[in-house]
Amino acid sequence: MHPNQYLTIAKTGDEILTLTATPVTVFDDNLAALAHKMLLTMQQANGVGIAATQVFSRAAMFIMASNPNERYPDAPVMVPTVVINPKILSASSATEMGIEGCLSIPGKRLSIARHNQIEVQYQSLDGQLQQQVLQGFVARIFQHEYDHLQGITLLERTCLMSPQPEVMPC
Repeated sequence: MHPNQYLTIAKTGDEILTLTATPVTVFDDNLAALAHKMLLTMQQANGVGIAATQVFSRAAMFIMASNPNERYPDAPVMVPTVVINPKILSASSATEMGIEGCLSIPGKRLSIARHNQIEVQYQSLDGQLQQQVLQGFVARIFQHEYDHLQGITLLERTCLMSPQPEVMPC
């Protein structure tokens, strides 16, 4: 793969990671090209998901592509899914702590509480409305990437759930 097929991944401190994504209204070849480059970039970095804001785009889009790799050896296998203009319609009251990493926060892994099950709605790359129930690790990926589109990273998520946020370096 030619090096310019990979996108630069934003890192902690880059303003784009604090911004809310903009809804996608045009479903065209440019959007498909961005999704393709995002997938290649994510795979090269051994990720299981990547949000457009992580590659300096404001598009409300992310990719979920759970697959066992060196960062997540027990990840379930799923076909890469492009998620555009996502919404979480409902979430289980049950949550589970899990260790998460983030391509934008290299070298850090944090314990994060996520809903075990969520019902979601989003558009596919061709603009078709999709609705499904996600559970376990795939639900965790969706919530993690959804957070990115709201300008929230693992660092802010840790502070949001801390009983003593003043103790955390938020």
